[in-house]
Amino acid sequence: MKGGFIPMFFIMGVTQGRKNFDYNQMVVCGHCGSYGRYQVYMTYMCLSLFFIPCLKWNRQYYVQSTCCNTVYSLAPEIGKQIARGENIEILPEHLIQVQAGYKSAS
Repeated sequence: MKGGFIPMFFIMGVTQGRKNFDYNQMVVCGHCGSYGRYQVYMTYMCLSLFFIPCLKWNRQYYVQSTCCNTVYSLAPEIGKQIARGENIEILPEHLIQVQAGYKSAS
């Protein structure tokens, strides 16, 4: 029998990733009233072929306060600017609270 079946194997996977950005902004927290700073990170889904990341999608940007760990969703356009390394100030209108921190203002 000429010509045979040659098996081909593809190793692929879909994973969720997180990337922390080098961003620090000192703030008075709107949730607990303490002095802290914002930490910015991005979450995403990633398709890998042969363990090499090929495609990222569903990028979402978040801000976490260091004083009470409240998490906010960050406006995508602001998140993209921070990802590019631009020095930009995060304003309250850029944030939507998604998870309350462990303490609140008394």
